[in-house]
Amino acid sequence: MMFLSRLARDRTAVACLAIVAVVILAGIFADVLPLNDPTKVNVLAKFRAPSAKFPLGTDHLGRCTLSRLVHGIRPTVLLSLVTMACTLARGTLVGLVSGYFRGTVDELFMRTCDILLSFPSQVMILAVVGVLGPGMMNVVLANIVIKWAWYARMIRSSVIRFGDRGYVLFSKVSGAGTPFILFRHILPGVASELLVLASLDMGWVILNISTLSFLGLGVQAPAPEWGAMLSEAKEVMGRAPLLMFVPGTAIMAVVSAFNLIGDSVRDAMDPKTL
Repeated sequence: MMFLSRLARDRTAVACLAIVAVVILAGIFADVLPLNDPTKVNVLAKFRAPSAKFPLGTDHLGRCTLSRLVHGIRPTVLLSLVTMACTLARGTLVGLVSGYFRGTVDELFMRTCDILLSFPSQVMILAVVGVLGPGMMNVVLANIVIKWAWYARMIRSSVIRFGDRGYVLFSKVSGAGTPFILFRHILPGVASELLVLASLDMGWVILNISTLSFLGLGVQAPAPEWGAMLSEAKEVMGRAPLLMFVPGTAIMAVVSAFNLIGDSVRDAMDPKTL
């Protein structure tokens, strides 16, 4: 409750949460909103200026820019949330098991993490996508496969720290089962750190997915996605700069919102700022 009350008093956090909420709701209900068909081609209407029918104009194929922007929320933002959730789940499970049992299990998991973390994550993700082939699901899978190791290491350190707490030791000597100790005592203790890590890293996931789509490895045409929209707009940037400005601004706004939310969450959970 203290955390929520402090977060509610942070105007920046509230504003950023509102932005993220609006974006997510728009992506979820994109099909029922009164928008044009995002994939309908009409070359006679290409490069239209903003109007009542096309509030953000049209692209080089006559498609509605606003409609493509809204429908592009799903692969850009919503799939980023799914990617983060799956990455956190895998990293948390490995970190809990590794930090609690230690020994051979810990060595096996941590050496695997060392191998994955020894290469730049972006290079590894590109390598995985190159092997699996282009496509949004392959991009999501590549991010999960590579990024979980970083979270596993962070969670392992927290588990080791919380594992020596008195209430955890008491549960062990009183005969409580391992699942009970892990998910009732240790996991709630590291949950706050998980929340901070996830909120701060969401911007990176969005940028990564958009970058891969920009390079042609993510969403395939004609499906709308913010990174893919930037890639298409760069060819006509001199003639229609709005086509690059719209998705670029959207990416910048959402990534900045998640970063500011992460900073606010970290400050709200920091006992030194009480």
